[in-house]
Amino acid sequence: MRSGVIAQKVGMTRIFSETGEHIPVTVLRMENCQVLAHMTDDKNGYTALQLGAGTRKPKRLSKAERQNFAKAEVEPKRKVAEFRVTPDNLIDVGAQITPDHYVPGQFVDVTGTTQGKGFQGAMKRWNFGGLRATHGVSISHRSHGSTGQRQEPGKVFKGKKMAGHMGATRITTQNLIVVKTDVERGLLMIKGAVPGSKGGWVYVRDAIKHVLPKDAPKPGAFKARAASAKTADESSSKKEQA
Repeated sequence: MRSGVIAQKVGMTRIFSETGEHIPVTVLRMENCQVLAHMTDDKNGYTALQLGAGTRKPKRLSKAERQNFAKAEVEPKRKVAEFRVTPDNLIDVGAQITPDHYVPGQFVDVTGTTQGKGFQGAMKRWNFGGLRATHGVSISHRSHGSTGQRQEPGKVFKGKKMAGHMGATRITTQNLIVVKTDVERGLLMIKGAVPGSKGGWVYVRDAIKHVLPKDAPKPGAFKARAASAKTADESSSKKEQA
């Protein structure tokens, strides 16, 4: 089991295949998606990776939160989440996961918070058919009708579909297809709609109902922190020599 990633929804667009077919896609941006910590069986009772994405001002964080980011030697993150993994798929702390973690044609599951619709009636919320247009029905054509019974059992059962708050719930859309990845710009393009509003954060995981493609990288595609630090040291040394 590989780690998932944290991404931000940019919006929808379309791309064209080699045969000229247009494919509607949702664009997700992976902004500095880094590994913050390891959760192990010995210490935590389960194996997982803690990831962070985005940026946040340090003054907006509590002292405990700042210490966690300082321990991982990464900048404060806007979004933090954990992903269960197998012990052989752990990634080093500080490594940045890149969009080529997924391969084109792969199935993924995307979790996000749906758009809020406010208070809605039963017809919009539950797709009820409504009452008759005539024959004694006046004014209440879009009402949900009877909610309970008479004397027996004489109550409204829990879970009854009625009018109420719609949307703003956490859902997972399964079996979406990865169409294209852009490592340079940190973009992940997925066919179809993804739950959430523009600018919302989503979690992308390997689909549990499909086999992982053979060419998918394990434990994942990432940039090691040591390599980036080494590059920075080399550039600073060149400036000093100049």
